[in-house]
Amino acid sequence: MKKSFLFLAGMLALSCGSSKIDESVTLQSEEAVKFDRSLMEVPKKAGDVNGIGSAVNTSQNQFASAEKVGAIMGFLASDELQGRDTGSEGIEKAAEFIENTFSKNNIKPYFETYRDNLPDYEITAFNIVGVVEGNDPELKNEFVIIGAHYDHIGLIAEENGDKIANGANDNATGTTTVLELARYFGTANTNKRSIMFVLFTAEEKGLLGSKHLSQKLKEENLNLYAMINYEMVGVPLVGKDYLAYLTGFEESNMAEVANRYADETYAGFLPKAKEFNLFKRSDNYPFHEAFGVPSQTFSTFDFTNFNHYHKVGDELSEMDFGHMANLINKSIPVIEGVVNAPTKEIKYN
Repeated sequence: MKKSFLFLAGMLALSCGSSKIDESVTLQSEEAVKFDRSLMEVPKKAGDVNGIGSAVNTSQNQFASAEKVGAIMGFLASDELQGRDTGSEGIEKAAEFIENTFSKNNIKPYFETYRDNLPDYEITAFNIVGVVEGNDPELKNEFVIIGAHYDHIGLIAEENGDKIANGANDNATGTTTVLELARYFGTANTNKRSIMFVLFTAEEKGLLGSKHLSQKLKEENLNLYAMINYEMVGVPLVGKDYLAYLTGFEESNMAEVANRYADETYAGFLPKAKEFNLFKRSDNYPFHEAFGVPSQTFSTFDFTNFNHYHKVGDELSEMDFGHMANLINKSIPVIEGVVNAPTKEIKYN
């Protein structure tokens, strides 16, 4: 009981807790490119590759697969990246991998390069920002941001000989989701509105990356329709009839719109998310503050299904790749519906 209370209390500290489309791309490191060519080498993990307890079949005419998800996760949450602390060598490797994935899949840099530097941070830190321009001459001037943070907390106090906080669920899962959605839209070109794909840095330092970018884009008068964020989506919800919960559920009709485009109940309400005010504790919130447009987070961490928040136990072995592939595949028609709707149908209440 005491352990549960401390875990929930810890969540209160959670901070988890002129624009131009440029043709240039950054050079990628040899290591990132080498890994990307071997994406189908699925990392070994306990249980079936689809994840212990997963009943998801991702093989039938679907875009994302458990194998692909597992390969991406296998790099982002590896010991080699040392927990992806902001400004570290490990997060640099993650950044190069993300940039290479964007470049391979026709995601253009939104700025002169993919990197959006945080000028006031004490060490080198940057968001990674790519874009797929919309194919409608009018609607392409409106933007939907799809985001997740790619940083974690790095090295922490040693526990059972391990001091790497790998950040598999927090937030290699959200990063992987964004990368797979970028891969889809970068090759499908089905979006009428422009989609900005953003991987945020320094979320764990107090949402610093998203605060910086939201203000920068506001100053550029970006026509932002909505911001959709993914946070801790590595394990399925327990005993729910929806796939993910939406933070700030009652603030807008985003869940209603998402469910209309999905072929099942995609988004639901989690009372604990409201109790702990998770709406304000991830990278959606700075966009809500800056733009006043629907900016919300999808998550599947329900306070009962994952015990390793900010611990060394946040490892690949705890993740369900089949669940993640299913979430990505179900997200595609949702995002496609949102970016192609003739009017801005998602609204704050």
